[in-house]
Order: sequence, then structure tokens, then C-alpha cells
Amino acid sequence: MTSNTTVLRCENLVKEYQVGPEPIRILDELQFSLSKGDWVSVVGASGSGKTTLLNMLAGLDLPSSGRVMWGEEDISTLSEAKLGALRNSHLGFVYQFHHLLAEFSACENVAMPLWIQGVNKKKALQQATEMLEKVGLGSRAKHKPAELSGGERQRVAIARALITQPALVLLDEPTGNLDAHTAHDIQQLIAQLNQELKTAFVVVTHDLAFSRLAQTSYQLLDGQLRDLEPLA
Repeated sequence: MTSNTTVLRCENLVKEYQVGPEPIRILDELQFSLSKGDWVSVVGASGSGKTTLLNMLAGLDLPSSGRVMWGEEDISTLSEAKLGALRNSHLGFVYQFHHLLAEFSACENVAMPLWIQGVNKKKALQQATEMLEKVGLGSRAKHKPAELSGGERQRVAIARALITQPALVLLDEPTGNLDAHTAHDIQQLIAQLNQELKTAFVVVTHDLAFSRLAQTSYQLLDGQLRDLEPLA
């Protein structure tokens, strides 16, 4: 680890896919470092490798070469069991679609990662209720996903990602499925939580205005993260 605040770093990250006789290089010797409380956004054209990058940061896909480090751990060397345990405690993930479990209440959905960790049911539900209050949904804790609006469901998904107090949350198009007003509310919530919790966020988005809310904005181009050009 380069410092005691470094959450994640990529070293010479390469990802290639074999398509026909020639490999296609999606990520090209990519270097990236993230510290506690950082908020980074990544934009790029469809097919530029944004989701591939997120999947590699999450340990869901392996690099062709180079490595992804979570703290002192090279995640490509970990067993599935250890990677799963580290992911559960170190990492939160928010997708474009909320992936909530329909038969469980909002509170139970948020508590689920704690139950997986072995936290007792009552304590987990109490912490989940507090997290739902933090995202503005304390009054909706007992509602099931079908009884919530799209924006409310995404707030529940964000609360679930944060419940284990992870060092890092990865967000893949978190407002891509929402109307403009609701998307704006969720974007402001993400900004607020980043400030309050000092959790590092990496957000992949097509929304340039949203991307510019982040402390650092990148464009993924030709397999490299390049500083996003400032507005004229």
C-alpha cells in the first residue's frame, strides 16, 4: 500500500479479449489509485470498457496482466472464498437496476449483507433502519420493493451497499434508469454520503453533468483513464 489511506490501486492493468486472430485490448497498461473518501467518475463511449473496469475493480473479472490491489491484497491471488469474504466487508456495489429481493422489505434487503457476515438479526435490522434514515427512507423501511418508486428502490440499493461500512462503493450507471428529477436527487444523495461517510466512490455514468460533480472525472479512452476536459 502506498499510504494508509489507499483503498485500491491498479498497476499496469491490461484486459484483452480474443476476437478472431487478433486480441482486442480493452484496457491498456492502466494505472489508477483511490484513497479514502475519494469520489471518481468515469465516462466513456459504449464498448470503451467502463463496465469491464468496474468488474475488474470488484474482482468479478481477472486482468490479462497487471494487478488490482485492495489494500495489501492482490485480489487475483485470492481464493473464491477469501475474495467473497473480502468483497462483503470491503466493497459495495450499486447497479443501474436495483436487484432488490422482492419478497423482503426495504429494511431486510439492506440488512442482508450483515446477515451474511453473521450479525444477529435484531442488530442488523437496527443498523439497516439507521442506514435507511440516512438515505431519507426511514418511513419506508417496512415496504417491499414493489411498493417503492424507482428512486426509492435505488436509495435502498445504495443503503445496502453502504451497510457494511465498506472502504469502496462501485456504482454502475446508478441513475441511468431514472427520470431527470429523480436522477438529480440520487446524485445529490451520493454527493452527500461521500462527504458524510468518507467512503470512496467510483461512478460509471453517461451523464456528463453528474460526472463533473465528482472530485476527479475521467474519460476512458483507448484503454486509458484520461482527465475529462473541463467545460468551456
